[in-house]
Amino acid sequence: MARSRSSSSGWWRYLHPSYYLKRPKRLALVFISFVFITFAVWDRQSLVQEQEAEISKLNEELIRLQDQLREVKGNLGYLGERMIHTNDNKIIKDLVDIDPINEERREKVKEAMLHAWDSYEKYAWGQDELQPQSKNGVNSFGGLGATLIDSLDTLYIMGLEDEFRRAREWVANSLDFNKDYEASVFETTIRVVGGLLSAYDLSGDEIFLEKAKDIADRLLPAWNTPSGIPYNRINLVHGNPHNPGWTGGNSILADSGTEQLEFIALSQRTGDPKYQQKVENVIIQLQKTFPSDGLLPIFINPHSGAASYSTITFGAMGDSFYEYLLKAWIQGNKTETVKHYRKMWETSMEGLLSLIRKTTPSSFTYICEKNGGSLSDKMDELACFVPGMLTLGSSGYGPEKAEKFLSLAKELSWTCYNFYQSTSTKLAGENYYFYVGEDMGIGTSWNILRPETIESLMYLWRFTGNKTYQDWGWDIFQAFEKNSRMDSGYVGLKDVNTGAKDNMMQSFFLAETLKYLYLLFSPPSFFSFDEWVFNTEAHPLRIIPRSDKEEGLGADGKANSRLVTRPFSRKHGRTGYS
Repeated sequence: MARSRSSSSGWWRYLHPSYYLKRPKRLALVFISFVFITFAVWDRQSLVQEQEAEISKLNEELIRLQDQLREVKGNLGYLGERMIHTNDNKIIKDLVDIDPINEERREKVKEAMLHAWDSYEKYAWGQDELQPQSKNGVNSFGGLGATLIDSLDTLYIMGLEDEFRRAREWVANSLDFNKDYEASVFETTIRVVGGLLSAYDLSGDEIFLEKAKDIADRLLPAWNTPSGIPYNRINLVHGNPHNPGWTGGNSILADSGTEQLEFIALSQRTGDPKYQQKVENVIIQLQKTFPSDGLLPIFINPHSGAASYSTITFGAMGDSFYEYLLKAWIQGNKTETVKHYRKMWETSMEGLLSLIRKTTPSSFTYICEKNGGSLSDKMDELACFVPGMLTLGSSGYGPEKAEKFLSLAKELSWTCYNFYQSTSTKLAGENYYFYVGEDMGIGTSWNILRPETIESLMYLWRFTGNKTYQDWGWDIFQAFEKNSRMDSGYVGLKDVNTGAKDNMMQSFFLAETLKYLYLLFSPPSFFSFDEWVFNTEAHPLRIIPRSDKEEGLGADGKANSRLVTRPFSRKHGRTGYS
């Protein structure tokens, strides 16, 4: 114990000043050590202060960038946000792609959608279409909520979350297909089945898939014909499919050949092959008698499957059959399993070339209609989807043919744009006739807010990067704003020269016209055509690869692709397949 105390008292002497006064060298050493330690501590504190100042500046910059990113997300809409979260490369690309002019235009289109939707909600909620002048709803499609269902994906794409949720609640709680109504198989498929499937693919909400299956099951008996070519009308409660009397008992080409995308998608998502089998049998039947020029008349006999003598056209009653030949190939991820769709489409495009003529004096390129062996110099505005179709399909050709069909698409789009520019309202008529030395003249003079020209401009902009197509689309949008907008929605025109208004806001104005305008002014990477294919009502369906062994459907009839979904919210919402 004494030894321990002695050792402790020895250490204390080093702390007494007299110890160092008697030993100057040690005092100097202590002083030098103190100076060095002081400088080291001061230097470290300075570095810490500098680092803290730098960190503060970086935090301020981070907050500024986060604010800018939130603003970008708001402008791009919800899918733009999904894409930004995908990977760093896409974040950079999207920020670079944003153009202030297009950003402003996109916001104007979004505001137009809100105006149209709010008017529908206020005056026609749950009904098929709004009549803006009389401020009431009308059930043009048997009371299936056509405008509401047609608008689901547009609302989602534009990031209108509250509106989408209210529409979703109506679908879940009020949508009822048990109606004693003679439905158009075609219109119900492209608007209702397509709209519900698209909403499902975007949101992952099972209610949309359940409803799509319900209505599809009610339509299926229409395919129970000797040839498999469907009847075009069916009662949603009793079945009893038939064709309209004015067709002479025939089925319509576009009506019978425009269900492939929706019913194939439904089989892929439910794992039930019956939907896909019905619609693909139609193509198998048509292949048996497919003409060498690939051009089919608009009437098909549902008993024999043979074409009836009638008009050949890329306008009304023919148009979307050709569109779906191409898009079924794209939907199948361009695999060997679906190559027959592409082959048939390419044959039809060679036939299309035989219908192309030019006007004098302005050399407008147009598509004739064919009756027997003679051509009619008439073109529907509906046929203005063709430039977009050719643009979309051109990438499947070799370089020489791709350039040939892309050039034709550009020429036809110029004609379609001039359908609009040639009238006093700058809105196109329903169809046009072409005369020697007089270029074009309006046939039917109404405009019902159709999307076809804008659709083609969107594809041409995406594939060429030429902003002229955006400018043309903006001209058309401004004409709609000037002539068709009312306090209670949007209306068509009875006459595009006088500007006299009708009393209908077509559901496809929200489903197609405004959506294609929004996409036209969005960055090219906004909605990848490698991942999505649009049905003829502009409802995007996710592409699921197919193979020789039909990987989309397993041997047990169950879908091998699994839908991965997350809720519709600011932080989540990506939808994909794995």
